Amino acid sequence: MKQEQSFDVLVIGSGASGGWACKRLAERGLKVALLEAGRPQSFKNFTEHQPPFELKYRNLVPQVVRKTRPIQAVFDICTEYNYEWFCNDLEEPYTTPTDKPFQWLGRLRMTGGRTNVWGRVSLRFSDFDLKSADSDGYGENWPLSYKDIEPYYNLVEDYVGICGQAEGLEGLPDSKFQPPMPLTCQELLLRNRAKEKLGWTVTPARSANLTRPLNGRGACHYCGPCERGCQTRSYFNSAFTTVADAIQTGNCTLISNAMVYRVLMDTDRNRARGVLYIDRNTRQPHEVHARAVVLCAQAQESVRILLNSANRQHPNGLGNSSGVLGHYLTAHVRTGGGSGEFPTFDTKPTLRGPKRPLGFYVARFRNTKGGPRSKNFLRGYGFEGDTEMSFNWSAPGFGETYKKALRDPRAQVSVQGFGEVLPRWDNYVEIDPKVVDHYGIPVLKIHMSDGANEQAMIKDMAESAGELLQAAGAKNIRTFANPSAPRWAVHEAGIARMGSDPKKSVLTQFQQTHDVRNLFVMDASGFTSNPCQNPTLTIMALCVRSCDYLMNEMKRGNI
Repeated sequence: MKQEQSFDVLVIGSGASGGWACKRLAERGLKVALLEAGRPQSFKNFTEHQPPFELKYRNLVPQVVRKTRPIQAVFDICTEYNYEWFCNDLEEPYTTPTDKPFQWLGRLRMTGGRTNVWGRVSLRFSDFDLKSADSDGYGENWPLSYKDIEPYYNLVEDYVGICGQAEGLEGLPDSKFQPPMPLTCQELLLRNRAKEKLGWTVTPARSANLTRPLNGRGACHYCGPCERGCQTRSYFNSAFTTVADAIQTGNCTLISNAMVYRVLMDTDRNRARGVLYIDRNTRQPHEVHARAVVLCAQAQESVRILLNSANRQHPNGLGNSSGVLGHYLTAHVRTGGGSGEFPTFDTKPTLRGPKRPLGFYVARFRNTKGGPRSKNFLRGYGFEGDTEMSFNWSAPGFGETYKKALRDPRAQVSVQGFGEVLPRWDNYVEIDPKVVDHYGIPVLKIHMSDGANEQAMIKDMAESAGELLQAAGAKNIRTFANPSAPRWAVHEAGIARMGSDPKKSVLTQFQQTHDVRNLFVMDASGFTSNPCQNPTLTIMALCVRSCDYLMNEMKRGNI
């Protein structure tokens, strides 16, 4: 087994949190090794301006993608353009109970991780979210407050660039915004009537897409398919922002194609000394050593590493003296919503015109602070929405009659709920002792299902979508309410949760394991709950905060 050099800190994963960890630590002079399971990302891979007819299969043969990515292909942004960025499902399987299917989507194998293809909706959590147990009595409060995170939200937003509009909502704190991407005429109508008739707030999507140049990155030029890359770096991708900054310092070493198997522990003291990883190309094992280990691999991946790191000192996995590790898996329900037809306001459809990356957001309006409570479910949800201006493809007739009718535009506004899933003990992950992946690493078995609370929430999503669209005067309104399983939102969290009590949690408020002082987990697995807002902005803010704590502890000699 080849011995590698030693570093100050090992960071596992190069996505939203991993990129920030490397940047924060390397810029302060620490020697960092960044272990990424995938290969380096390059502008040569970006195809946002490439038409389908230049592709081998014109992006019309999904069987090509499904051949090696049968699960990842369910994710509608995994296409012929970029499917090789995603993991090969045949080489990297996982298992589920037969009665609890779960689609683990967005498993990237490129520098930048999920930030290569994320939706970029960037929303702050509020104190009401972090202390929700005080409000409804369910679960646990986070071991920190909004005031603890607020300065780190500011820091991250200054660097990332978040476009949006201040609304002054206590439950959805405003960010440090770049100018918003404008709402369409239909959305302005929806916004005004929603506020007037329902008291709900419809706001331009708060998104990690630049509308003004920032740090050498250009403003968005509305080409559309962000999941295929961005030559102008207008959307936030850690591969060409935080990771690039870290490497530029000369203090960060990127180790690509490194599938981390387990954390290595000293035999004579309770201290992590490094990690064991498998080279994806050679399938040979390697060790890297450091004073501290930071897992940022994505919630399930990080917990898989911790569970696979079980040893004589920690027989149930590292950080698992509480028995909580792997439990309380959450995601977001996203299977309720609706759509309706709106006036076109003389807007004409086009096939090659500007395409806005994101639409609008409807702030949470159920079970809010000081607001009415639902009798059917706890917590709440927001809506993400957009307007589609299309040709009348179903127009009747032939020849000139058809051509004229085809150009008769259709405007449709759609909304889709994203709702909080209650943390439940029986939603969990464990190691499947009977299955290993292509690299010999034991895989996860994922147990995830809708609870009664989620079922009631999804039903309410459909009903409130209809109410919203009706208030705006939409016609031909259609609503939907489907079970979440197996297609959850790609916002998994909570299986190594933070807490003040080591008997009921895995991590401290600084994402340090209670059990091993120099072992940290800085992705969404540390979330005590998973509020309905998209998690990535909070992942990044918490990571920077925890890195500052880590550096202070190293200075004091505690790590």
